Order: sequence, then structure tokens, then C-alpha cells
Amino acid sequence: MPFIYRNLVCQPREGDDFLVDELARQLDLAPEALGSVRIIRKGVDARRKPRIKLVFTLSFEVVGGIEQLLYQRAARDPNLEWQPETAPHVLVPVTSTRQIVIAGSGPAGLFAALRLSQHGLSGTLIERGQPVEQRALDVQQFWRNGRLDPESNVQFGEGGAGTFSDGKLTCRTKDPLIPWILEQLVTFGANGEIRYQAKPHIGTDQLRTVIATIRRHLTESGFSIRFGSRLSDIGIVDGRVRSVQVNGAEETPCDTLILATGHSARDTYELLESRGVVLQAKPFAIGLRVEHPQELIDRIQYGGPRPGGVPVADYAVTWNNRISGRSAYSFCMCPGGVVIGGASEYMGVVTNGMSGSLRNSPFANSALVVNVGPADFPDDGPLAGVRFQRHWERQAYLAGGGGYKAPAQSLLSFLGRKGASPRSTYRPGIVDAELDAVLPGFVTNTLREGIPDFDRVMKGFITREATLIGIESRTSAPVRILRDDSLQSVGLSGLFPAGEGAGYAGGIMSSAVDGVRIADMIIQSIR
Repeated sequence: MPFIYRNLVCQPREGDDFLVDELARQLDLAPEALGSVRIIRKGVDARRKPRIKLVFTLSFEVVGGIEQLLYQRAARDPNLEWQPETAPHVLVPVTSTRQIVIAGSGPAGLFAALRLSQHGLSGTLIERGQPVEQRALDVQQFWRNGRLDPESNVQFGEGGAGTFSDGKLTCRTKDPLIPWILEQLVTFGANGEIRYQAKPHIGTDQLRTVIATIRRHLTESGFSIRFGSRLSDIGIVDGRVRSVQVNGAEETPCDTLILATGHSARDTYELLESRGVVLQAKPFAIGLRVEHPQELIDRIQYGGPRPGGVPVADYAVTWNNRISGRSAYSFCMCPGGVVIGGASEYMGVVTNGMSGSLRNSPFANSALVVNVGPADFPDDGPLAGVRFQRHWERQAYLAGGGGYKAPAQSLLSFLGRKGASPRSTYRPGIVDAELDAVLPGFVTNTLREGIPDFDRVMKGFITREATLIGIESRTSAPVRILRDDSLQSVGLSGLFPAGEGAGYAGGIMSSAVDGVRIADMIIQSIR
């Protein structure tokens, strides 16, 4: 019977080879009495700077018939407990004549397909963008010369928007599907450390390899995967999905459509509205990217130079104006990363952050955003948030002077102090500009109120070395596609809105969870 030991606190050091001896010392056992020690969780405790600690949760077994001794100790040691065996997810094959189409190959679509395939089901996965290999070339061209491909970019293509990001694998919920999803990522090539890291991330470089491997597996399992195939219409008969149209021409029979098109497929929202699908405008956040030297963030967070054996530092800050109800907060922080252009429509500037698996860029960046909602949008209707985003992305484009260059301003200058010319890793490039022109006044005002509080929490956050880049507008979907208890669209059988674009997830893990949950619902209905 395996045991769990929590809160094993150690000095930072490179590697994890010391853990067996450290655990044995904590339990007053000889190292030889421990077998199959496995890390369940590894985190950093930086609350008492500069005395940084590593904190582990370990699973282990014992040899030599001393289990009873540990059972007795577990009754009085809150950090020690025995771990009952859990039943694994049973992949029971099912057969069906359902015509399943998955639109979108981001985390929700890919993991829905993966789950279905592991139960013996197949279907067609359509993706408006390109395979990740070609997509990476298209994105690099955009970053080099500002030539945007509206169908293959940071938002559209195999892997979804998360492919060009930090690849964070954190999730606000402790859904029981998360360990399964992490295990699938490891199976298809991700570093095994994501199983236990307190803040797991995969990095854009590693994620691209994993996605291509999943694609090959799905193809071998019977899925048809079609790139350059945009969902252009849905055939509806008597309140039920009967077909899908691709690229404005080809009609494909379909009675089960998993719609996982992401938060930037604005033409898909327009299609759904025209077909009478029940949509609802939802809140999101909008703001700027801030970029600092990573060494500065390390010093702030660790109280000095970063110790060996601990990751580059990240941060999360928030400030709330109790009178207005507005909050300014950090979002999608990318340690050791770069700022990138994430546009998917002509004449609109969108920023995002990205980092590789090593997080070895000398810069750190994060979105600093403010919450907005339907009351802030200039008109009514379920797509009012989309129009709000487009307006401010266009203003950013104009302020950048074209070519998808981003308007930027030193943090000090934005706060009304004397600052240097802005510098940034942002590609395709930046233009020195007043950022008040690219965001609503209540957003810039809230940021100016909140940033001094960030500096109070992280002394040194306000510095001559910090640059703000505009704008960050794709934090989450501006629309929710309403669905019922069966996870189908309200009033339209056979349509399963999935993931972040449907308004039910935010990030790689929660989107993947939502896709798997929908796949399980379909499997259950077939049984």
C-alpha cells in the first residue's frame, strides 16, 4: 500500500536525487526501507525572502514489513497518510454510426478527439489553419515583416492559441481529469516533470512537438484530420444538426458537432447568431503587456539572486477599486519569455506573451488588465464584446503606424513621470506612443491606480526598465454559447460548444478538461 508524505521542506538544490535520504531522515527510517519514491508535487516557498525553500509531496512504499508502523505514525503525523488504491479510467470500446465532426484543433478539440479515439470512436477533425509545422513558418513571417495570414496565425491553426504561449498547465479547479490529461501530454512527448510541478508549463517549443505527435496518433486511430478547412455553415433540420459546410462549398454529413473553434473565431460567432444559436455577451478583460528584465523579477520575488535549483520567478498581482468595482490584475505571466504579436484580423494589433520550455529569455512579461463587461460595450447584443475588442485593436493598429507594430510607452512615462524610450522584445516591432489613445479611459485610469499598489507588493516593479505594450484584448472569449445539462447548445441538438471559445474554459488545461467532458458525455449517450 503506498503512502503519501506532504510538506517535505528542503533547501534549494539542483536535481532531486537527495529526496530518498531526506524522506528517510524525516521518517526515522533507513533509506533502504523505502521503495519507489515518486514526486507528486514540487513547489517553491518564497514567503521568507531570501530564505527560499523547496516543498515536496511524495508518494512512496516501504519494504521489510513495516507498513503497520507507518499506519500507526500516520494517525499522529498530519503530513503522513496512506494512499488507497484508485480505480483507473476504464477505456471501454464502443461502436456507433454517429457522424462526428470536431471543428477546431486547440486543446478542447484535440483532447475530445483523443478521448473518443481511445474508446474506439472516430470522426473528422476540421481546422481552418495549418498543421503546426507550416503554422510556425507563417507566424514567423508575420513577426518578421508584418504580413498577416488571417487563416494561419497565433490564434488559428493546429494546437490553438496556446501553441504560441507559455504553455501553462495550471487550472483553477482540481478536476479529476487533470492527472489524466497531464499523463497524455507526457505520453506524447512532454517532460514528465509536469506531473508534479506546482506550476507546470510545457513551453511553446515542446508543445508544438507534442501536438504533432497527437495528430499522428489520431490519424492512425482512424480520425480524418483536414487543415485549411473552415466551418462556414451548419445544416439544421428540426432543431438538430444534420451537416456542416466547409470553406463555403463542401457539405459534410454530421449529427454530432463538437464546436471548439477558440475565442478568436469571430466569424463563427456571427454564423451561430445568424442560425439562431443562443449566445450571450460575457465579461472579459482588456489592457496592456508589461515587460521587465527577468533578473529584476527574480530579485524581487526571491529577495536576491535566484538560488540554484529553483525556477525563474513569476508573479501574480491584483488591486481592486472598491468604489468603481474595477480590478487591475496580472494575467498570463510569462517568465523568461517574449512579447509577441497575436493578430488574427487585418488592421488590428493584439499582444500576447510566449516562452519556451527553458524560460531562458532575459525578459519577463505579463498582461496587466482590467475587467470589462456588457455595460461597457457601446451597443447591445451577444456580439457587442466582439465589436468592443475590434474597435480598440484597430486603435492600437493606428497608433502603431501600420505593419502590426504595437504602440508602447515606458512604464514611468505612462504614470506621468520622466521615462526613457520604450524597448521591448515584441515582434513585429514597437512605436513610442501615448497608450491613452488605445484603451478606454476607465481602463487606463484603473491601471494607473493599481500599478503603484503592485509596486508596494513587489518593490521595484515600477522601474525605468519596464515597458508597456498595447493592447492585450484576447484574455478570454467575449461570448458564451449557452448549453444545457447534456452539454449541447440550448435548443439545438447535436451541437456541443466546447472550450474557451464557447465561454466555458480559460487556458490549455480547462479547455482540455471541457473537451474530454464533452467526449465522455457523447460516449455515455452512445452506450
